[in-house]
Amino acid sequence: MKWLRLTLAVAALWLVTATALGCNTIKGMGRDIEEGGESVQDVATEAQQEMKN
Repeated sequence: MKWLRLTLAVAALWLVTATALGCNTIKGMGRDIEEGGESVQDVATEAQQEMKN
């Protein structure tokens, strides 16, 4: 019975850790994608300004 309780505790801890790390990774990836999009937008705006001049 002890081994079952220990196994469940370890599995629960692993699940919580994996979930927390996954959320941070997805959040960081979203920030990176957003920054990349903003860079593309800045370059497009600059190109538009140069075409008007």
